[in-house]
Amino acid sequence: MESAEMGEGEMLRYEETEDDNVSPTDLSELLKEGTKESHDRAENTQFVKDFLKGRIKEELFKLATVALYFTYSALEEEMDRNEDNPVFAPLYFPLELHRKEALIKDLQYFYGEDWKEKIQCSEATQQYVDRIHHVGQNEPELLVAHAYTRYMGDLSGGQVLKKVAQRALKLPSTEEGIQFYVFGNISNAQQFKQLYRARMNALDLDKNTKERIVEEANRAFRFNMQVFDELDKIGKSLAEAHDGGLPVHDGKGDLRKCPYYADKLGNAGPSCPYQGTVALAKQPLVQLMLATCVVVLAGAAAWYMM
Repeated sequence: MESAEMGEGEMLRYEETEDDNVSPTDLSELLKEGTKESHDRAENTQFVKDFLKGRIKEELFKLATVALYFTYSALEEEMDRNEDNPVFAPLYFPLELHRKEALIKDLQYFYGEDWKEKIQCSEATQQYVDRIHHVGQNEPELLVAHAYTRYMGDLSGGQVLKKVAQRALKLPSTEEGIQFYVFGNISNAQQFKQLYRARMNALDLDKNTKERIVEEANRAFRFNMQVFDELDKIGKSLAEAHDGGLPVHDGKGDLRKCPYYADKLGNAGPSCPYQGTVALAKQPLVQLMLATCVVVLAGAAAWYMM
């Protein structure tokens, strides 16, 4: 696979420019400073480091897209629920930000029209989804933390990941498979982020609520890191399968439904019979034996026809 390493100076940063008009007590500044450590830890997870270096297999990228689909479906469902709630309404930009429809296009590209039947929510992603639903239904003021963590990242570092994925996976120049990273209704990402931060800072929130939002943003980072770690484990299983002479999963259907990979991930189940047979057939000795059998059978058939 072609390496698609990041250029020098390309870093995943949510805040790319300084705004002279902000105050240290503004929510945007509190989030920026209060999540720095979590952001650095997330950026240094093995999955993200490998991704940034272009070491991402299509099978794993597809599973990451599945995780994003379930995450954004939950987030945008709760944002829709709270579109008129004053603690969130100023940050409601469905036309500009919502990602669910873009992710559906990506899943259709990778899995086909019956994509819904081929995916399921992973354990780590489900925990993230459950938390988002809890927040949206019980503590909607904390929804700001999840929206900030996701969308500001997508408009910043996400654009770096888009380029890496397109090169590493040799995806079409027409951006199929990476629609998630395409914000067609935002003409200037930097200006939009400034608007978004200004809206955040204008929310009528007391000090305690702001602190809770920062804490929730750090929680969101932890959920993301758990998803990254889960993907990293699957990635290692894919690498082991490849190194061991077994063909990697073809990406059709849920990876965990293949008994071989389920076994590799610590679940009970025999090895995948189809992949095992194909792998056996690829062994040189077996191929020689098969070729000999073909020659013998061909000779017998020729003798019979004489």
